[in-house]
Amino acid sequence: MYLEIVSPEATLFAGEVTSVTVPGINGEFQMLENHAPIVSLLQEGKVKVKGNIVVDETFQDKFSKGSNGETVLHITSGTVEMKDNKVIVLAD
Repeated sequence: MYLEIVSPEATLFAGEVTSVTVPGINGEFQMLENHAPIVSLLQEGKVKVKGNIVVDETFQDKFSKGSNGETVLHITSGTVEMKDNKVIVLAD
């Protein structure tokens, strides 16, 4: 599936991934290939991405590696939309 992580400053990441875990306001949840369409508000927490992730050098300082090998981005709030195997995270 395709993931875009967009902040007010720039698109932090865009590319193919295998899973995305986000901090929803009712708890953390994961999206995999062919997930049902969803729109959700996000709270402060970690966006965890699995797959062969290549982050642009400009934004590498915003990402870290998680304990399970995932790529992690800390956010303060945002929204997520999943539709037709495309996930868009609008993050603050």
